[in-house]
Amino acid sequence: MNNKIVLITGASRGIGKACAKAFAKAGFSLAITCQSSEKELLSLSESLQQEYNTQCLPSIGNIGNPEYVKILFSEIMIRFGKIDIIINNAGISHIGLIQDMEYDTWTQLLNTNLTSAFLCCKEAIPHMLSQQSGSIVNISSVWGNTGASCEAAYSAAKGALNTFTKALGRELAPSGIRVNAIALGAIETTMNHFLSAEEKALLVEEIPSGRFGTPEEAADLILDIATNHPYLTAQVITMDGGWQN
Repeated sequence: MNNKIVLITGASRGIGKACAKAFAKAGFSLAITCQSSEKELLSLSESLQQEYNTQCLPSIGNIGNPEYVKILFSEIMIRFGKIDIIINNAGISHIGLIQDMEYDTWTQLLNTNLTSAFLCCKEAIPHMLSQQSGSIVNISSVWGNTGASCEAAYSAAKGALNTFTKALGRELAPSGIRVNAIALGAIETTMNHFLSAEEKALLVEEIPSGRFGTPEEAADLILDIATNHPYLTAQVITMDGGWQN
């Protein structure tokens, strides 16, 4: 994977952090982003460079802001000169009744979970077209497939991300650029830390595999989909331990 460049958004923790380690181990150079966890992101960047002898460009900013994304890609081009893979992983959740949700919260959730993927794709595609190659993996959720009570906005954003993936995959397939999504089930990350021990136990009872998935398992699948299977595009692949199938 020498000279292959991957951008991973939302990389300071959880699935994004596990992805950064998996891609670094595979020999990629990385650009990694987060919005506010600067200390954690810089620490990750330093450890990746030391452990895997890889290049790493950390960047702090709002990935749902078009001006920041333009600056980010300018920095990527200056540092690396190209982009091969994007992992659109940045995401936030919101639990609550839709009638109690403020407009600003709705906008923030859509910007982070959906608009960020559009912005990164918009900036990356011209570079990928010039290479006639590229791979984009959007990190979705089972709630984008089925919808979840009290998570209507999150479900809407992930459902739109799924359809965006299918449409863009068809649009870019003639140019040798693949676009896929991974719809994840219950993964052991901070996004689920609002659950009490009792609530987690009840949830595990619903999952045929009998446990939460790990960020490392998600990262292994994401790396595989991003780097292999040249005929696979415009697909939403679910990994949820048999939970919502």
